[in-house]
Amino acid sequence: MATATIPRVDWSLLWQQRGFRYFFTAMFVSLFGSGMNFIGVSWYIMSATHSTVAVSWQVIVVTLPGLVVPFLGGVLIDRIDRRYLGVLLDLARGAAVLSISYVAWRHDLHIWHLYLMTLLTGTGSAVYWSNVNALVQEVVPPSQFTGANASVLVGVQSGMLLAGTFVGFFYDHMGIAGILLIDGLTYFVSAFCLYRLRSGYVSPRSHRQYPREYSETSETASLALESGENPEIAEAGMSLAIYAADLMEGFRYLKDQPVVTALGVTHAVLMASVVSANVVVVALANDVLRSGSRGFGLIEAGWAIGAIIGGLLTSQLPQRVRLPLYVGVMAILALGHVAVPYVTFLLGAVILQSVFGFCRALGGIVAQSSLMSIVPRHFMGRTQSAFAIFATVLQLAMSFSLGWIAQQFSIAVGFFLLAFMYAGATFSASRARALLR
Repeated sequence: MATATIPRVDWSLLWQQRGFRYFFTAMFVSLFGSGMNFIGVSWYIMSATHSTVAVSWQVIVVTLPGLVVPFLGGVLIDRIDRRYLGVLLDLARGAAVLSISYVAWRHDLHIWHLYLMTLLTGTGSAVYWSNVNALVQEVVPPSQFTGANASVLVGVQSGMLLAGTFVGFFYDHMGIAGILLIDGLTYFVSAFCLYRLRSGYVSPRSHRQYPREYSETSETASLALESGENPEIAEAGMSLAIYAADLMEGFRYLKDQPVVTALGVTHAVLMASVVSANVVVVALANDVLRSGSRGFGLIEAGWAIGAIIGGLLTSQLPQRVRLPLYVGVMAILALGHVAVPYVTFLLGAVILQSVFGFCRALGGIVAQSSLMSIVPRHFMGRTQSAFAIFATVLQLAMSFSLGWIAQQFSIAVGFFLLAFMYAGATFSASRARALLR
């Protein structure tokens, strides 16, 4: 069985990589805009409808493409240049957000416009995040995967922190149109950074680091590369049978790697719970704390502060304590969500969210770094996409359930359901620790 050896992070070596500096900037800028979008749109829908179910539909719509798109996206990520794919997805999502911003500026905005925008951006994101997680392998040395994941998470959460800090101010002065304008422009900045990440076409399958890098099903692309044909066209033009064969190859790999499955399942549960929790957190800010859009933004900022601290600390932890803490933080998330609905003052809610952000950062970094150390490069796209599909199924079920439960029963019952999900993640993390040990 493969094992993951994760050394301490050499920050100087990591930041010497020009490509990684552009990658970090792209993540920071993109998540600043996306954070403002997510918070602003959630608050707009809650204010307009006063319905947690309506907010849950936003989360469901952004998640729904993840049921279908990753099946195709995982194969594309493992066959064509991941940098080009990221640029294309950024440009497409930026255009969609700017279009709805224009509609809002014309005062013609309806809730269905926001759902449509969320569906389009969610379709792109269903491929984008699996793609950028795989792209990390190409821009940093293998010994620095932990630092890369920590830095990306810090960049992401720093963007979310600034978004949470300023979103209330921008929302009060610019409205939803201004929020969407800022988000749309950040996609184009992110696309530019990814374009500058490196030059030239790089096929994920052209690195013969592992046995049987090319299977029989990829012979067409292999011959095209050797004959000098355009590799982008040759690889993107695979037949349906080849796509299906690649998918089956990926599923066989996961079946033979229980430690990869345990790590991925834990991370999928973590991600699904984090995103779907927005349904009850916005209700907590509106109905319990009575803190308005600025209070909601501060709660999100508290999460980001905790995640940044967690990212920086995790990168320096010795190997022997990472996996025990990985299990421990899942247990803290489970117990902490039982207490959330009984904290009825804003500062307490912000502190709790900071703890949750810290736990999410530590758990996410350990899981992703371990996966990158174990999974071969030519399987990473399909591996990430498989767990993204699982996370999507959980997220859809959780988002609808949380919205309905909070509206029909109470917000407290919704948080108890989240605690139950994190208890499941604790069990899965314990299994991953036992297998890695």
